[in-house]
Amino acid sequence: MDLKALATANPDHWAKATAIRALTLDAVAAANSGHSGMPMGMADVATVLFEKHLNFDPTQPNWPDRDRFILSAGHGSMLLYSLLHLTGYADMTLDELKNFRQWGARTAGHPEYGHASGIETTTGPLGQGIANSVGFAMAEEIQRATYGKKVVDHYTYVIAGDGCLMEGVSQEAITLAGRHQLSKLIVLWDNNNITIDGPVTLSDRTDQVGRFKSAGWAVIEIDGHNPAEIDAALTQAKKGNKPTMVACKTHIALGHAAQDTSKGHGALTDADQMAAAKAAYGWTTGPFEVPADVKAAWETIGARGAATRRAWEERFDTLPRGKRETFNRTYALDVPKKLSAVVKAFKKQMSETAPKLATRASSEKVLEVINPVMAETVGGSADLTGSNNTKTSDLGVFDTDSRGGRYVYWGVREHGMAAAMNGMALHGGIRPYGGTFMCFTDYARPSMRLAALMKIPTVFVMTHDSIGLGEDGPTHQPVEHLAISRATPNTYVFRPADTIETAEAWEVALSTKETPSVLSLTRQGLPTVRTEHKTKNLTAQGAYVLVDADGKRQVILMATGSEVEIALAARDILQAQGIGTRVVSMPCWELFEEQDEAYRKRVLPGGPVRVAVEAGIGFGWDRWLSGERGRREKSAFVGMDGFGASAPAGTLYKEFGITAEAVAEKAKSLIK
Repeated sequence: MDLKALATANPDHWAKATAIRALTLDAVAAANSGHSGMPMGMADVATVLFEKHLNFDPTQPNWPDRDRFILSAGHGSMLLYSLLHLTGYADMTLDELKNFRQWGARTAGHPEYGHASGIETTTGPLGQGIANSVGFAMAEEIQRATYGKKVVDHYTYVIAGDGCLMEGVSQEAITLAGRHQLSKLIVLWDNNNITIDGPVTLSDRTDQVGRFKSAGWAVIEIDGHNPAEIDAALTQAKKGNKPTMVACKTHIALGHAAQDTSKGHGALTDADQMAAAKAAYGWTTGPFEVPADVKAAWETIGARGAATRRAWEERFDTLPRGKRETFNRTYALDVPKKLSAVVKAFKKQMSETAPKLATRASSEKVLEVINPVMAETVGGSADLTGSNNTKTSDLGVFDTDSRGGRYVYWGVREHGMAAAMNGMALHGGIRPYGGTFMCFTDYARPSMRLAALMKIPTVFVMTHDSIGLGEDGPTHQPVEHLAISRATPNTYVFRPADTIETAEAWEVALSTKETPSVLSLTRQGLPTVRTEHKTKNLTAQGAYVLVDADGKRQVILMATGSEVEIALAARDILQAQGIGTRVVSMPCWELFEEQDEAYRKRVLPGGPVRVAVEAGIGFGWDRWLSGERGRREKSAFVGMDGFGASAPAGTLYKEFGITAEAVAEKAKSLIK
């Protein structure tokens, strides 16, 4: 690669791109850690994108109609950090670059959403960014159909590497994007043929160009170091009616001794090699020094979007007042005033009629009253619509000819669905929820974890939540999945006992701003256990006394979901024998933990025997059995200690010993 020819052919462009390369080398050297090669290789592509195509305004980084830029190859974070600093984002100072990967810095090893303006999503795990981007692009389509092109009309740009495209989630993402003709989605592939272990050919022979074409994408192949070709490709991509992949042939660690080798992927910190690379670039300033004219050129690029943003604000102000208020409310993640009233009215009706319903069916009933008043909800299912009960009559279907539809048929793509829902939430203005069977949280898990890490309120509807699903057997019967979700920080895990608790769970899930929710819902019918109407959302307290003891309190039974009715039946047995028994419903442990100790003590006072019953493994229950004033020798768990089996639900509960009789006997054995 003739660097002198590149520099001579386009000197202004070269200087700006070299600033990215030099800052990357300096930051990685200062940290003695990081990934140098990708930012060095993709600096030309990023420079053209930011200079000539990306609509953004560093002074208003959250402007709703900005173009979104997603660095899916998140290990190349110094590319993004350099761009944010050079274009004038106030919180990406030079000191932040100097403190790359250090304690308290905004410049984490991989881009972390919420750490700094301009970081649209967390992109450490490869493939997540490109999968998120599908949700970003869908959100743009839905909102453009809702509010009009004058208010919503922007692109989602992605830089993805070979690793992103190897990860399986990328296949789910690109086929979704192709099916839905997401023409505002443009992926720039860093085609450098290098992975950590060596050439891509060590482990892969995929024709990526053919792969994207077969999925319904337009593909443009270019020299990723030729600014004219980069510009032309981006211009062409924006004119198409399909998502576009631009295959950018690049050299990893361009100009360095490690160029085109696997060593170029990682931290390039050898001082002599760094000096030689900078000399080859014609870069003569000291560490972290950008010549004034180059910095000024980048700041001019950063200032370019202010006029575009102001013009958008003028157009936005011409919208009818109601639309403006709804738009602003949804982007602020505020719920409509009607939500509380419709949930209360629904609860009252259900308490009075006391239906026996599977909580998945209860969930559908709740959504039938919520979705019409929350225009920002977008639902879906991973090919289990009839089982997850996530589609309501008012939503309409999102498709190529109905962009305003609010229901997505995700297909058998749990991982892609979860990642795209995260993208919708990150885009803003949308409250996404999507369903699958609870055992397939295994497939959605990486995105569920990132939702928690990013503090975004994605709602994961997980039905068929226990051995109670019956004949489908142990492969489909989740036993450890509640524990896995509960072990994840910043996650609300709801397991409602009836329709009332389901309504309350939805109200909380759709009201929170920084916490994703998992709704664990049954296949089998459950009786209404809350027959006395209360306007207060008791589920929001995490746990509460459902029925108190008659006489001296000797036993506290704790349960969630489908096992609450078992606990109530066990109470009847114990009370008939003169043993005063309290039943505590615990639909959300995390919310109960957030309550003050005085409330927790009222619900779980010290003294009585405690028995927990849940059709899952007991991992985590010690917190409530022997903690919170409980004692190990006076507590026990009734539930699963292994996997399930194929049989009707009633048989399974009996054979695995999850019955009212077993719970009552366990409690009696602990009374001394």
